[in-house]
Amino acid sequence: MHRNKLLGLIDGYADRHPDEDTSRFRAFVERQPRCFERDCWDDGHVTGSAVVLDGAGTSMLMTHHAKLGRWLQLGGHADGDPDPLAVACREATEESGLAVVPIEDEILDLDIHAIPARGADPVHFHYDVRFLLQVERSGPLQLTHESLELRWVPLGSIETVTTEESILRMVRKCPARPPFMKQTPKGTA
Repeated sequence: MHRNKLLGLIDGYADRHPDEDTSRFRAFVERQPRCFERDCWDDGHVTGSAVVLDGAGTSMLMTHHAKLGRWLQLGGHADGDPDPLAVACREATEESGLAVVPIEDEILDLDIHAIPARGADPVHFHYDVRFLLQVERSGPLQLTHESLELRWVPLGSIETVTTEESILRMVRKCPARPPFMKQTPKGTA
């Protein structure tokens, strides 16, 4: 089944975070065979997003989201891709112009949040699977139509741009000393 990889990741997350209730997220993925499709409106759909760290692991790349008007992490729709880590990496690169790599293959955070109606899209839920990524090499940020602004924000200062609990929770889950990749990212040494 194309959902098995995500279900395995959710089980691993639940084992690492027994204090968090993952049952609603898991039940959604189990019952909704179209969970990775953007037009799955009845239940919502899976999205992939990330805490993208700079080469030093001290700042997070944030986007001032054009449609929602809020500072958020990078990420977006699965568009049929059943690999949420690949989705998070793809979306982070598309939204920033930077090459990124996973620091870990495990889920950093799970979040379910309502998205308001917009145009022909009804109110729906995003079942967001979040990962910890790092830039592979530094470079200029490339703003797209999805963002009003991109900004590196020190992890200790995230509250200067947002007080949204789901983002603060992700940042709290970041290791105090990130488990950096085995190689130093190109252009960040």
